[in-house]
Amino acid sequence: MNKEINTISLPLAGVESEHCALIVDRALSKLQGVKTHKVELNNNRAVITTDDELETIPKAVKAVRDLGYDVDTVKKTFPVLNMSCASCAGSSQSILENTPGVVNAAVNYANATALVEYVPTITDPQKLKAALQSIGYDLMIDESDDAKDALEELHRKKFKSLKKRTIGAIILSVPLVLIGMVFMNIPYANYIMWALATPIVLIFGKQFFIGAWKQAKHRSANMDTLVALSTGVAYLFSIFNTIYPGYWHSKGLHAHVYFEAAAVVIAFILLGKMLEEKAKGNTSSAIKKLMGLQPKTVTVVHEGGHQMEMPVASIKVGDTLLVKPGEKIAVDGTVSTGTSYVDESMISGEPIPVEKNRGEKVFAGTINQKGSFQFTANKVGGDTVLAQIIKMVQEAQGSKAPVQKLVDKVAGIFVPIVIVIAILSLIAWVVFGGENGFTQGLLSLVTVLVIACPCALGLATPTAIMAGIGKGAENGILIKDAESLE
Repeated sequence: MNKEINTISLPLAGVESEHCALIVDRALSKLQGVKTHKVELNNNRAVITTDDELETIPKAVKAVRDLGYDVDTVKKTFPVLNMSCASCAGSSQSILENTPGVVNAAVNYANATALVEYVPTITDPQKLKAALQSIGYDLMIDESDDAKDALEELHRKKFKSLKKRTIGAIILSVPLVLIGMVFMNIPYANYIMWALATPIVLIFGKQFFIGAWKQAKHRSANMDTLVALSTGVAYLFSIFNTIYPGYWHSKGLHAHVYFEAAAVVIAFILLGKMLEEKAKGNTSSAIKKLMGLQPKTVTVVHEGGHQMEMPVASIKVGDTLLVKPGEKIAVDGTVSTGTSYVDESMISGEPIPVEKNRGEKVFAGTINQKGSFQFTANKVGGDTVLAQIIKMVQEAQGSKAPVQKLVDKVAGIFVPIVIVIAILSLIAWVVFGGENGFTQGLLSLVTVLVIACPCALGLATPTAIMAGIGKGAENGILIKDAESLE
């Protein structure tokens, strides 16, 4: 069977002579899967045909960079929606890595983001979004302030919802456990427990069943699958034993119910989810503090000396801005008139204010001390030093340490292995367990599925890394990536 031949165009940087082009062309010719190759010096690009696009693109980018040249790629951090566990992050990362044009991808479950490096001539954010949607997740590609505010509101609503459902589940679980453990002999005990367990399983815990169904439609499994299978089986088995206890009595066995087990499992997992969501919010506080260093408005000085207060977003390069004592500097620029001392500890970590005179540079986020001065805006928006620091911290928090990559590999195969072990436990009890074999086997199946939820596995390391990098940024220590921290 002949493989499809694809043509790839890689935008090059630093290839400025025929000799450079020849060196790059020679390196590309050695790559496995490359059929034809040509470096077009006039167009600053390399054109390759290959029968293995996914493998060739990252290898070609690496080959060019190893020579000291570069490929113009885009590196962006996108919020990822609908992830519920560490294995979700693994699935999301895998589908992104298998999208043509992606050089590197790292999906971080702790802060629900994807750090993606891609070749803009081959793919774009819309294709990345479509790739994630194909397996039940989503990528937020809108970078506007409104979209970011909406995402923040979404996280707040999710935490509030989890809090309400956790409290409701715990309140109903307490009498349920008391009846199941202490007052089992009261009249209609099983029916009372059924009534108490139903809202916990079907209302408070419905997210697990919805998530499991979505994963099943995409022929995948995650933590929702484990929770839904374990609690669903225990709940349905208990309903059967409540309605048809005679089935077991005829075999000389007692009709056990496990309503309290299903309910307590959901209550505790909801509690864990709520604490997890709170931890995610806390780890992003460093970014929020950095963003808070930039003022919302600034005083613009027009020709003739007329002053007007304007939003920072409307400032353009070349505008003249006035900074009064105690005010934060809004954008990067050069002092044009006046003199003052500026606290630049945000950038340098040095607590002693730095004297600023005409012709010297000032930076967004730093704080003016005693005097007033005017300066000309040189860099605005995403080009300021502060914006670059925020971007770097975001990328560092989204990066993965080597140990986390190992954890993700384990989490990726963890869920299916656990399901197989749980089913084997049930079969073993049925075959070798005698009269009580099925009941004991069912308990074993539920136990294995419940205790194996791998969220802590995928959450601990990235949360620690995010907290460390964020705390460092607050104190003027900038860490390039998680690997450097490790």
